[in-house]
Amino acid sequence: MSFYEPFKTGFIVRIKLTPNASACGFGELFKNADEQIYLKAGITTAPEKGKANKDLVKMLAKELQIAKQNIELVSGATAHLKKLYVSVQLTPELTQKLNALIKEN
Repeated sequence: MSFYEPFKTGFIVRIKLTPNASACGFGELFKNADEQIYLKAGITTAPEKGKANKDLVKMLAKELQIAKQNIELVSGATAHLKKLYVSVQLTPELTQKLNALIKEN
């Protein structure tokens, strides 16, 4: 199991976001009480009026080298645990980029 999974014509990415972080970036994996795996991410932006969510989408789009219009927040708008739908086919190249986001301790 991973923090992303194929879904319809794209894939879902699960992220545990920390706003007001000291730096922007992705971190290690996190497992919630339901045994779902999330990728930890930090954003320096404050969680005001969806700004942190928008910056998360921008950061993920940049890392995956896809248009931010292809990423949509589907759950967790006001929570730390978020699910984003990426409307791009999950290719081996994209899978490699997703796995490269994981930072080991």
